[in-house]
Amino acid sequence: MPIHPFWIIAIVVVVLIVFGPGRLPELGGAIGKAMREFRKATSELTSEVTHSTQPAPPAQPAATPPAPPAPTESTPSQGSESASPSNR
Repeated sequence: MPIHPFWIIAIVVVVLIVFGPGRLPELGGAIGKAMREFRKATSELTSEVTHSTQPAPPAQPAATPPAPPAPTESTPSQGSESASPSNR
């Protein structure tokens, strides 16, 4: 059901009578600010719902540096070479 131009003019006249021409810019700014806040809130809510319905991506393990090799028994320690009888 379309709004008839007569109703728009009637609403503007009533607003002018109630608020006066001096406060109309103030009123328009307040309405614009309220509309911006409403849009921001709805977009945040929409994005929150969208993110909560999407599956979470698999967590990738953190890159850890490789562990140093463990010493083996087959390698002789530094002090045992000079004490061996084959070196004399």
